[in-house]
Amino acid sequence: MPAVVWTYGVLVRMDWLPVSAALLVTGAVALALGGFLLPASDDTSDSLRIVREQGGQWMAAAVIFFIASIGLTLGLPAILSLFDHRGWRLGMLSGAVLEVGFIGTAGFAMLMAFFRALVNTNAIRSGNIDDVAGDAGLAVFLYAWIAGIYLGELLLGIALLRAGTVPRWVPVALLLHVLTFPVTGVLPEFLSKATVLLLLVGFAGVAIHAAAPERARR
Repeated sequence: MPAVVWTYGVLVRMDWLPVSAALLVTGAVALALGGFLLPASDDTSDSLRIVREQGGQWMAAAVIFFIASIGLTLGLPAILSLFDHRGWRLGMLSGAVLEVGFIGTAGFAMLMAFFRALVNTNAIRSGNIDDVAGDAGLAVFLYAWIAGIYLGELLLGIALLRAGTVPRWVPVALLLHVLTFPVTGVLPEFLSKATVLLLLVGFAGVAIHAAAPERARR
């Protein structure tokens, strides 16, 4: 009979946790790869030029972000399995907030594909792109997506420190990634994109310890 662990207030089969952990790492790697692949732009006009001249790379990043969303969402049970008693409430809250960010990543990927389609059909041009970029609904979506990722990561890091179920370097990596957010705009492009590796390291640590054999023996 497979081992089980108490998660979400119910028993979760431990034989699914390695799969969830693997998907978490896959999603984190895809998120990092998509971030590196997405061409940087200085303003809306520059984004329009990038979509026209580097449409293939733009769409490749969109597909990878969508894959990241799926992997991270399916990897959420592995994250939450680390909270047995201490930090359980904060851990569940971090999971809920992170899920907003994970789903938002899929929405961002679809938005990228939709934007390219509009550019290719000349529905968006240099004259009206500022009106599109200034749409209030778009701004709310983007802010909610970014807040879901960073706030969820912050809560997860604090919850893991309280739970003590992983080595301290795991939550520290997550918290360091959150702390880099205010300075990414002033860093060189490569360093700004490289900060996502801290998130990758943190999620990899979470996945390793969620799938560890000793957790199945608890």
